[in-house]
Amino acid sequence: MFTKYLDQFVIGETWVSRGRTITESDLVMFAAFSGDWFPLHTDKEYAANTAFKQRIAHGMLVLSAASGLFQFDPDVVVAFYGMENVRFVNPTFIGDTIHIETKVIDITEKEGGRGVITILQEIKKQNGDIAAVATMKLMINRSPQK
Repeated sequence: MFTKYLDQFVIGETWVSRGRTITESDLVMFAAFSGDWFPLHTDKEYAANTAFKQRIAHGMLVLSAASGLFQFDPDVVVAFYGMENVRFVNPTFIGDTIHIETKVIDITEKEGGRGVITILQEIKKQNGDIAAVATMKLMINRSPQK
């Protein structure tokens, strides 16, 4: 995915990541790390009496797990540049497998042999439902001069 240089990307280019299953351990560890013990994520009895009928993954857990599905070459990627227009469309439950469908929507040249690539990412579940959408920006190096 992010294993090629800025000048090798094309607007409109798409790709799909591998999958990853969200586990109960993920929820517990994320709650402990973030301090977000909201009962919709961590209390089975509470969650059973909500519109969701079961615990759901933290939205930020879904985004974090999804970021781990990208392949990053440290010689190519300079930095995470930002994220915009984040929306959680459908709940992600324990046992759901997510993957990312990505589309390049903008490429902006910057000084110093690098630029910013903007991608639209749809985080989808195994049944095709969209769990979350976001626009992500990464600072990427241009190809080294030969």
